[in-house]
Amino acid sequence: MTNKLFVALLLLQLGGCATVKTLNAAKPDAPLIYAGTRLDWYSLHGGCCPMDRFGTEAPAYPGLDLPGSALLDTLLLPFSVAAELGVGLQVRGGN
Repeated sequence: MTNKLFVALLLLQLGGCATVKTLNAAKPDAPLIYAGTRLDWYSLHGGCCPMDRFGTEAPAYPGLDLPGSALLDTLLLPFSVAAELGVGLQVRGGN
């Protein structure tokens, strides 16, 4: 029962996950490397304009989202670095 509840909460969190939101953002020059973590950190420290900087709004609870975004950003780091360097891996971000 506890595992099912945990999985359900995890799936609900992914809808508001900063990393997922930044991957879907259509903002040129938006950060790619650790973008979700940076969005959460920006929001936690009173950043005024996440839409202008990241191309998406911050999650409703950035403090709760931060650990999950940090984990997902770490898993996606090779792709983010490749996209930042312009390596043709069919990885796109911020476009």
